[in-house]
Parts: sequence; C-alpha cells; structure tokens
Amino acid sequence: MTRSDFMNRLRAGLSGLPAATINDLAADYEAHFEDGLAAGRSEAEVSAALGDPDRLARELRAEAGMRRWETEKNPSAAAAAVFAVLGLGAIDILILLPILMGVLGALFGVLVAVIATFVAGGFVFAVGPFVAPPGGPFAALLAGLGLMAGATAVGALLTIVTIWLVNGIVWFARLHYRLLKPAIEPQAQGRA
Repeated sequence: MTRSDFMNRLRAGLSGLPAATINDLAADYEAHFEDGLAAGRSEAEVSAALGDPDRLARELRAEAGMRRWETEKNPSAAAAAVFAVLGLGAIDILILLPILMGVLGALFGVLVAVIATFVAGGFVFAVGPFVAPPGGPFAALLAGLGLMAGATAVGALLTIVTIWLVNGIVWFARLHYRLLKPAIEPQAQGRA
C-alpha cells in the first residue's frame, strides 16, 4: 500500500474527531513514513509495518474517546467513549452490545421512573393540601416532599452507577487494547 493510500484510509477512519486531533495523529504517521523512507524502506514496507490503517483508526478513536471521557465527564463524552470502544472489534460488539443495551435500557427505565416520581411528588406537594387528603394537608406536603427527595436520591445513585458503567467500559477498552497490542506489535516489528 502506498503512503497516500494509507494516509487516506487513516484519515477516513478518524473522521468525526476534531480536526486538530486528526492532523496531529496524521502528522505522527507521516513521520513514520519519513523515518522509514530515510532508512531505505519502501512505502509499502512502512505501511505494512504500521498495520491496517482501518484497525489503527479504530484504536486511535477509542483512545481519543477514552481521553475525552477522562477529562470532560459529560454525557456526550460518555457516548463517544462507549461508541469508540464498540468500534474496536466485531466480536466485542456481538458480545458486549446486547449486554450493554440491556443495561442501558434498564438505566433509562429507572431514569424515566425517577422523573415520573419527582413530578408526581411535586404534584402531591402542590395540589394535596387543597383536596383534603387522608391525614390532612400537612401529610400531603410531607408525602410530596418525600417522593421528590426519594426521586432525587435514586437519581443521584443512578448518576453514580452510570459513571461506574462508563468507567468500566473504558477499563474494558484499555484491557482489550493492552491484550491486542502485543499481538499486533511483533508483526509490525518483524516487518520493519
């Protein structure tokens, strides 16, 4: 594979990342080609030593997503990290995606229940004293506050569980990459 083919496939695989990140990563691999050519190797030998640009782009996207999650800790960064990890391998998608979708579905269901409970608590708090509930208006106020406080507590726990889940996925991706790296690098060193 020629240098331009390798770089075009790498850039295509990195699309969606910030332009500065793509340019930095591309510059690193351009430097690999420069060093290889200076050492007397052909473009095909250097590209073979670097490996498959599509796989390399998936690994670089996963690493960028994990770094973004570690610095930003917001839903967008979490989604980027999860999807970058899922992009690492088809087998992982077949195993991890059904489990992850079940867990995310359960978390979403709990989120909906938390929101509904909070709204119901607000309704009981606001309307309860005016409709003569059992126990009197003070009981309605306390019941409304109790529902809202309970929903807030469960929402806080849900946030913690979601952060743990994203951190677990990032840990899995790092483990996955560490396990694959030794298998990939000897091939690259043997060709170099």
